[in-house]
Amino acid sequence: MPLNNPDKLNEFIKSGDLESLRSFAIPLKRYCNTSLSFRSAMMLSAHNIKHLLKIPNLGAECVMLNLEDGVSIQQKPYALVLCAMALASNPNSDKKLVVRVNPLDEGGAEEILFLNPFMPDAIRVPKVRNIEDVKRILTLVDEGIEIHLSIETKEAWLSLSLLKIDPRITVFYLGVLDLFADLGLSQSLLIPDNPTVLYMLSHFLMTCRACDVKPVSFVYQDYKNHDGLRNWLELEKMMGFDAKGCIAPTQVDLIHEIFGHSEAELERCQKIVQLFEEQTARGISGFVDERYGFIDEPIYKGALAVLSKR
Repeated sequence: MPLNNPDKLNEFIKSGDLESLRSFAIPLKRYCNTSLSFRSAMMLSAHNIKHLLKIPNLGAECVMLNLEDGVSIQQKPYALVLCAMALASNPNSDKKLVVRVNPLDEGGAEEILFLNPFMPDAIRVPKVRNIEDVKRILTLVDEGIEIHLSIETKEAWLSLSLLKIDPRITVFYLGVLDLFADLGLSQSLLIPDNPTVLYMLSHFLMTCRACDVKPVSFVYQDYKNHDGLRNWLELEKMMGFDAKGCIAPTQVDLIHEIFGHSEAELERCQKIVQLFEEQTARGISGFVDERYGFIDEPIYKGALAVLSKR
């Protein structure tokens, strides 16, 4: 119901009739998507009704309803209401629907309070700096809604291992352009074989994993350069990443291709799980298989992790 009359909604926006637009935003019960197995996190500007109507048909496994960058100050109040309508229009989505709000002191706190009744799967907060910011976010976001944090300030970088102070904090996104700007680093350094970049990616990945947080690598802005994106994805896959931000459907396809698992790999993991469970039922927790070599509990858990992300 909320988005099924785009012409009428556009009339309200063009006339500046925010109150009439708000009357279309009616919360409906949503079945939250709690999966963290998504590979693609695609940005979608929340002020664009045509884009919001495409949500059910998008290939992305996580859709980022964006209220921050790319939405002008004048558009933000309308984008917020349209975002709420999009959530109400997708009560049982197979995609994880995340809202990226504005920084807390730039309207983000009020946006969170408005969105709580519409139950996004997660709220992503930018420009987080320290634990005090995270504590404040926890008081604003309703129970049942995940909290995702953008790591894009030097203070957040220094506090990376300390920011997961609640189980609802499940995902960190690497905001590399803002982070480089805050650190006074040139964006010309952003090439796959730069040692500073390799350190940044490694540190981000390992710290997130150690904190039991899903790390999502940065958005590659040159969305028409598929070879460039492939280079980053192959590097990130080799390092251990399994998710990346993006801004275009064609990027989604490539992300899924690189971060996916081959049939041979899935078959191997299924067989390892089967063999280990058969042997542990006999009281054997470590053994050598002729085809797959030595198998013990860590190998078994690794196979389960792969299978959980199919």
